[in-house]
Amino acid sequence: MNAGNAAEDADFRGPLDVTRAATAVLDAQGLVIGWSPAAEALLGYTPDDIIGRPVETFLPAGERADGPPSPVLSGSEARTARHRDGRLLRVATTTCPVAVGGAEGAGAEPARVLVAAELEGLRVWESRQALLHGLATQSPVGLATYDTDLRLTWFNGAYGREVGLPLREFLGQRPDELYPHGEFVSEGYPTTLQAVMRYVLDTGESILDLHFVGQPPTDPGTDHVWSCSYYRLQDADGLVLGVCEDAFDITDRYQAQRRLNLLVEAGGRIGTTLDMAATAREIAEVCVPAFAAAVTVDLVQAVLEGGEPDHGDGRLPALVRVASRSADAPDDEPPRAPYRVDHPPGSPQYRALSSGGMVLVERTMVVPLRIGGTPLGLVTFVRGAHPSVFDRGEIGLADELVTRTAVCLDNARRFTRERTAALALQRNLLPQHLPAQSAVDLAYRYLPSDDRAGVGGDWFDVISLSGTRVGLVVGDVVGHGLQAAATMGRLRTTVRALATLDLSPDELLSRLDDLVGQTPEGLATALGADTGRHDDVATGVTCLYAVYDPVSRRCTMARAGHLPPAIVDPDGGLTFPDLPAGPPLGLGGLPFESLEIELPVGSLIALFTDGLVEARDRDIDVGLASLGRVLTAGHHAPLDELCDRALAELLPDGTAADDTALLLVRTRELDTGQVAAWELPAEPAAVARARELATRQLAEWGLEELSYATELAVSELVTNAVRHASGPLHLRLLRDLTLLTEVSDTGHTSPHLRHSAGDDEGGRGLFIVAQLVQRWGTRYTPYGKTIWTEQAFPPRYPGAPRPVG
Repeated sequence: MNAGNAAEDADFRGPLDVTRAATAVLDAQGLVIGWSPAAEALLGYTPDDIIGRPVETFLPAGERADGPPSPVLSGSEARTARHRDGRLLRVATTTCPVAVGGAEGAGAEPARVLVAAELEGLRVWESRQALLHGLATQSPVGLATYDTDLRLTWFNGAYGREVGLPLREFLGQRPDELYPHGEFVSEGYPTTLQAVMRYVLDTGESILDLHFVGQPPTDPGTDHVWSCSYYRLQDADGLVLGVCEDAFDITDRYQAQRRLNLLVEAGGRIGTTLDMAATAREIAEVCVPAFAAAVTVDLVQAVLEGGEPDHGDGRLPALVRVASRSADAPDDEPPRAPYRVDHPPGSPQYRALSSGGMVLVERTMVVPLRIGGTPLGLVTFVRGAHPSVFDRGEIGLADELVTRTAVCLDNARRFTRERTAALALQRNLLPQHLPAQSAVDLAYRYLPSDDRAGVGGDWFDVISLSGTRVGLVVGDVVGHGLQAAATMGRLRTTVRALATLDLSPDELLSRLDDLVGQTPEGLATALGADTGRHDDVATGVTCLYAVYDPVSRRCTMARAGHLPPAIVDPDGGLTFPDLPAGPPLGLGGLPFESLEIELPVGSLIALFTDGLVEARDRDIDVGLASLGRVLTAGHHAPLDELCDRALAELLPDGTAADDTALLLVRTRELDTGQVAAWELPAEPAAVARARELATRQLAEWGLEELSYATELAVSELVTNAVRHASGPLHLRLLRDLTLLTEVSDTGHTSPHLRHSAGDDEGGRGLFIVAQLVQRWGTRYTPYGKTIWTEQAFPPRYPGAPRPVG
């Protein structure tokens, strides 16, 4: 449709308007005395054809288009007209008398004017009139017109119903006077009514679907939202008359969209962690101020700790306030620590918790957090002054938000419960207290992994060995969770059991590798692999085992895929021993090698797992270098302080994605006055000589009370060595925390404790020795074996001097 057609369609003059309809002037006798061009166009008669002829020529009497025949013309009616060519036309007619000289028609004077138009065109015009009437009275869209000074000139019924007063009360007012506190919220446009209308008047550009927020006079205190459009009004000559506004209340739709947006936002922001307090803070942050002026979240105390609420005594569960947020609080306000809250009987919170249902009181809505039949807590929403109440849609939104939060909280609760159980298992499987050692000073730190990774399988241990030696262990089970922790516990127990056999580090790892390889299910579980497939396991448990002897100051170590230790000498020199790596445990078939080094007194040894030196954003070489700097810079510092420095440098946040174990030891040396050693020939006379030497040394140490048991032990052990071994024998007494007696020979067979029969001639000596000492055992060396016994000091004995270190 072009502009001309649009202007014609917008011409609201009626079809019977004399300026456009077919018009005939009749005299008193019904003769035509005047004929318009429109009449000629409609009926085909020229003025010469019709003037002077009766009206029945083209409008036969009695032929009405509707109703009974009428012999005469009267008022407005629908009739059937005859075209000059004989066609019949349905027309609408109307007549009106003409007063001439104060009297109705005489002679050829005009008496009546007849106006006719096609009936169909009249019906179209009437429908347009109905349209205009409907817009003015029945349309739900508010319409208002303003003049060029932007003063109100008219509004329709819908607009009037919103303002609540008749038009005369508002005529001449400006738009911003009608809605003084309203504003447009559509981006890219002015925010005030007057500015938008002035723009339309000045530019002629129409503006559609601007969202205006304000409070109508009929509903003060409640914000409404309208979709508004504006266009300029002008006459047929282009003269600007003003601006028209149409507005449709979309508050319900707008609120529904806002609720949907809030749900979408909640889906992305609530439950981002498995921390219940953080999840509670997230729902408060989402809802303030978009949904409520203030939100508080109270959780059942047992639930917050990962357990189930206890209703055994019939009382309501204790609540803890874990989150609180209000619209007037600063955004950077730090969260408050959880604290106990008590809601008095009759309060909305008390009623909601006791009934398990939502409670709505004035501006407060309390919604229970529940998952199935388990109450988790309460969420309280408080409204401010505007709006002051929760409508039905907002009640449903609150229920949906709380339901989603309850699911996230329950997931976090289950995780907390499982993590607490795993941490408890892990703590119980790790050393609770490491006894003081004569061989080394020690300190340790253990940090479980962060909440996302869960507990892991790192472990460490310090094991007392015979001859005042000490075993140092650190290991790592790949994977996280309860199964990794359980696997770690089994391995730690196994290492302690093997260590008591006085095995060399490489042999201990070989035995441990065999045991791990024989239990593929446990290994696969620790690795997080499919328990149905064990042949694809490419990595296993890593472990480092070292034995330090404070008498010889020698340290023997071996590793199974683990990082080597860091060693700092007393002068601050740092080394990472070139220790053969060895395969991870569980692969089987590959050998392990030991490395033996001599350490000066006061050397620092650091054993650790990869969680200390390796991170997502840090290469392991960088971590090792950082650890080395900390150790060398503070190698004379107390070990506990040095542990803290290392963790602060390498784990500044206090957590890591993997477990972290750090064991620091500083080596000592037994004082020469604590050790007595002799070499004896492998002959019977050596037995008496050995008793004599031992008795004399005990006297020097003030341990005469132990002479009898020691002489008996030395006699038995030396006699066995003379009978069953060759080469020189070695007798050694060590005065440390206990008295240690050792007899070494070149043999590789160990005596066995047994009960002799009544007719046996031998076999009772070792049994008697075992009854007189605390412990006894055998350890093997590359050159033979050593049989040792251990005896407690007599009461009130001052003990041995402190080892050097």
